Amino acid sequence: MTDPVFFAPSRRYTAGEVANLTGSVLVDSDLSDISIEALAPASEGGEHALVFVDGRRNFALMQSLRAAAVLCPAEFAGKAPAGIAVLVHPRPQQAFAMVGRLLFPAAATPAPMTGETGISSHAHVDPSAHVEAGAIVEAGAIIGPRASIGSGTVIAPHAVIGPSCQFGRDGYVGPGASIQYALIGNRVIIHGGARIGQDGFGFVAGAKGPERVPQIGRVIIQDDVEIGSNTTVDRGAMSDTIIGQGTKIDNLVQIAHNVRIGRNCIIAGLSGISGSVTVGDNVTMGGGVGLADHLTIGTGAKLAARSGFMSNVPAGEIWGGYPAQPMAEAMREIAALRRLARARKSGDGGKV
Repeated sequence: MTDPVFFAPSRRYTAGEVANLTGSVLVDSDLSDISIEALAPASEGGEHALVFVDGRRNFALMQSLRAAAVLCPAEFAGKAPAGIAVLVHPRPQQAFAMVGRLLFPAAATPAPMTGETGISSHAHVDPSAHVEAGAIVEAGAIIGPRASIGSGTVIAPHAVIGPSCQFGRDGYVGPGASIQYALIGNRVIIHGGARIGQDGFGFVAGAKGPERVPQIGRVIIQDDVEIGSNTTVDRGAMSDTIIGQGTKIDNLVQIAHNVRIGRNCIIAGLSGISGSVTVGDNVTMGGGVGLADHLTIGTGAKLAARSGFMSNVPAGEIWGGYPAQPMAEAMREIAALRRLARARKSGDGGKV
């Protein structure tokens, strides 16, 4: 639920305003002045709450709604209880998210934790660093020599920006995060505890055991990227590790040296991408995906959760399993194993 202690609404919106902002159709114009001050799941709702209902499996929720307004597809519109403002939209969840960003901007873009503005007297900023006017460096943060921080960016408490790193405008670095050997664009969000630009895992066999291969590349993070808490992005060995514009990376993801990730990708938590993998644009990875080194994942591919990849994935295909293969083949194998198990069970008195 929305807790006003942590997230107070920016202001009150009316159902009519929400319709105009999202491009929705308000079914009953007499309800245009209904007040919206909160968001809630459709199963809970509440006074002054906006909810959304989408997908056939959620259709039954319409008749029992308790809310000020609901975003839903056209075929659901006639099932809402009287007095609820019905806003018809072809993509209700997308419209709901847009309203959420307006109602609770601090939840969409992290705000300073201490409420400070400018450079805190308890931060350490090297005299050779350049912090643009409008940037915020909170208590305990460290900005190294020759580093650059753009206007509107917030560096949270105890975050570390290493020597010569560049961080663009209107971004955020969470508490305890560290950034080294990196060039970072505008509107990039890096959540607390993330590690950007540390050594890649490069070793070669030596007479006395593994010997380190110097990692002398960089990390390049383009505009509008978001990186979750405790995710690691290793710098390149000799070429760069690159994360493309608009890509969103969940918590606890490992991205190894020399990896190149395209634009607008989605990478869910606990995934691991080995060294020198190339990922095309608009790729989606489910949670816990593992990629062997030097693979190529084609543009628009979808990788199922908990799958292990040891071969390239062509553009646009859906793969899954362990080892991963085209999803249709993986499902056929699962079906065959089930048939075999049922046949064996029926043939030997129930033992498998």
